[in-house]
Amino acid sequence: MSSKDFTYDDVGATRDRPGHCPAGFHSLHVRTRLGEGHDVFRRAAEAVLTWEMHRTLGVGMDTTADRAAPGVDVTVTLAGLIKAPCRVVWTVDEHRRAGWAYGTLPGHPECGEEAFVVDRTGDGTVWLTVSAFSRGAKWYARAAGPATRGLQQAYARRCGVVLRELSEGDKS
Repeated sequence: MSSKDFTYDDVGATRDRPGHCPAGFHSLHVRTRLGEGHDVFRRAAEAVLTWEMHRTLGVGMDTTADRAAPGVDVTVTLAGLIKAPCRVVWTVDEHRRAGWAYGTLPGHPECGEEAFVVDRTGDGTVWLTVSAFSRGAKWYARAAGPATRGLQQAYARRCGVVLRELSEGDKS
């Protein structure tokens, strides 16, 4: 995978430099409590790594693999109208941490990187963290300005709500 394919320079920064936001980009950081325990963590991790969380949100996910892995191409489709090509730049699947990040490719309305990571803290609490840095690439994303960032915040919060529901398991 060549970094020249991406529409930004700091490929992998959501893993290598958490919280980093390149000049001219806007940062996003939304953390949602999902529940507690190993079972909640494993269900949430699987839902993130297999695209289930995104598909349950109603987002189209056309992928070149059934599971997130570096180099997997993903085209996200929003409202059946906006197609956003990206590529998985890193993944993690450890005992207490699992997730992935994508980087934008030419044709994506935004430019940057977004990560979806589930982690289980020492007290057993399970969290989803959505973090990103981005800026508008297409004219309509740039023109929307703060509205685009508001939509990104709402989307990240909705990811947490959906993933909490997916990871709860059978309550009967």
